[in-house]
Amino acid sequence: MPEQLPGRLPGPSAHDPPATGVCEPPATGLCEPPATPASPVALPQRLCPAVLDLSGLRDSPAARGPRALRAPLELYLARVAEQDAQTLRHAREVLDAEERARARAFRHDRDRDAYVVAHAALRGVLSVVTGVRAEALPLTREPCAGCGGPHGRPVLSTPGVHFSLSHSGGLVLVALAPAPVGVDVEELATVKVMLSAQSALHRAEADELARLPAYSRPAAFTRAWVRKEAYLKGLGTGLVRDPALDYLGTGPTPTDPAPGWAVRDLLIPSGYAAAVGLRTC
Repeated sequence: MPEQLPGRLPGPSAHDPPATGVCEPPATGLCEPPATPASPVALPQRLCPAVLDLSGLRDSPAARGPRALRAPLELYLARVAEQDAQTLRHAREVLDAEERARARAFRHDRDRDAYVVAHAALRGVLSVVTGVRAEALPLTREPCAGCGGPHGRPVLSTPGVHFSLSHSGGLVLVALAPAPVGVDVEELATVKVMLSAQSALHRAEADELARLPAYSRPAAFTRAWVRKEAYLKGLGTGLVRDPALDYLGTGPTPTDPAPGWAVRDLLIPSGYAAAVGLRTC
């Protein structure tokens, strides 16, 4: 896909109700997940992640748990800029050797910090539900959906917990579920990125976009993109599957792409869009 496509995309368009930011429950640290609907069919059209307090990493030398996932879905958000130097240091300490090497390879501090916060946040929430220390989690990779190589999506080597991770700009999102799940967050697409990625849209989505006023197209495109990527992550194919094959819509409400799958938008800070895809049967 073209330059970072759409990998950093929004908030609502001019046709959406104004965003007021993230719904923040009382700060209780990593061990208190958000309440979630009782069943997949009860998922609201927009979901609100719980905000992670990563200082819990420094206060929990041993994992507590395990505990059951709160079905059908747990969602968490972390803000990179809110992590102080001590929290970042503790976050780096829970990464494995490969993750630390990847972090060191970033040229810019902001990109390095985002990577560290993202992977430490994932390890933190997985530690809570598995009862395994964050730095000792048995993470492996599935075969690549395209070439079969050992660089597909990360998974736990023990069954029962599916997860997805996404970060963009200063935001990190983590989704946990007992069924396959995908999550994506992106900064608002620039006009240049949007125009270079028209081929990623379903024909009906391209028609919808063309009917919008120019000023609202980047937000609508971004909205469609995060829905697509969340769904494709949940499928396990990523962009190996042509995003144009699936219609999820550019409007305020996503369309579920296939029987047995639900895709929902997430309430997050303005300047970004995010979505989650969950297999429901």
